[in-house]
Amino acid sequence: MRYGMVIDLKKCLGCYGCQISCKAEKATPPGIFYARVLKQEVGEYPNVRRISIPLLCMHCAKPACLEVCPTGATVQRPEGIVEIDKDKCVGCRYCMMACPYGARYFNAKLREYFPGQGLTPYEEWGYQNHPTGVVEKCDFCRARVEAGGQPSCVATCMAHARYFGDLAAPRSEVASLIRSRGGYQLPPPLGTDPSVYYL
Repeated sequence: MRYGMVIDLKKCLGCYGCQISCKAEKATPPGIFYARVLKQEVGEYPNVRRISIPLLCMHCAKPACLEVCPTGATVQRPEGIVEIDKDKCVGCRYCMMACPYGARYFNAKLREYFPGQGLTPYEEWGYQNHPTGVVEKCDFCRARVEAGGQPSCVATCMAHARYFGDLAAPRSEVASLIRSRGGYQLPPPLGTDPSVYYL
């Protein structure tokens, strides 16, 4: 078992739905995006086009962040999900420097979406899961997956550009898509073997 995701760039509309649904699901503070969408221009004039590149934690099979964590706060579960134990994290941010994909965020202090107005009830509820002074990141919505669902970004993608499943099962949808459509991992080629593939 190795959980992974496939993102079809030909289907992605760049609507930011994944980014918004992730924020709503995880109630992350301002400036923290477990899922994000970058825009990039490719080609040469006059044949230039703009593409959207959805990004998240790559849940690498050989995570560089795991190797540098001095406290053992970064852990890799048997199914491949890379997580942070917030009780062990001391906020040194070595993992942030080691991650080649910029997928980790440091929650330095309590931040409100409406400064001076106090926390909204939603923020009060959500911020219980976001202690300050620690690093945080995507966990493939592990609680949803363990309950038999899909990660929030997959479930809400209106273009159906995201697929989630077991990369180790040859007949799974994600493994079949990678094999039949030439799925690839994002560079840099650092030997981390990301679990997120692009078509």
